[in-house]
Amino acid sequence: MQKRCDRNRKRSKRRAIYCPIHSGYVHSVSQKFSLYADRAEQLQERGLARRYALLAVATQTTVTLVGEWLEAFWCDECQTTTWYHVRRFEGNQYEVSIAPPELWQQAIGVIHPQGNPSVSEFTRKSARLTQYQGAKDFNCVG
Repeated sequence: MQKRCDRNRKRSKRRAIYCPIHSGYVHSVSQKFSLYADRAEQLQERGLARRYALLAVATQTTVTLVGEWLEAFWCDECQTTTWYHVRRFEGNQYEVSIAPPELWQQAIGVIHPQGNPSVSEFTRKSARLTQYQGAKDFNCVG
């Protein structure tokens, strides 16, 4: 017979996500970054029929992929933080694989690794300066 406190537990249980290398439990150390698809091929890879994939991309420029995201986890065995592509299936089953670089292009809310392409190189360098030198920052003035 179950204890009363176990029967009435309303809080969610810990996600069963394990290290693909050591099979030990991993701890989340980041937020979830949702993924989206902007091409019909990306939807077809996930099992959607070609016709419906083309229709979805034509009517909506991007389609949010439900049950898929990027998240960083800490493994006690590896002693490292690794970014994983997480897929959730029915019954709270998870499939975890190391996040390939192509998926970062599909993540929502991620900063572009090379910076904003519409920003000039001068502005990018100026934003990274730790000290303000005034006119000395402009090599042509002096």
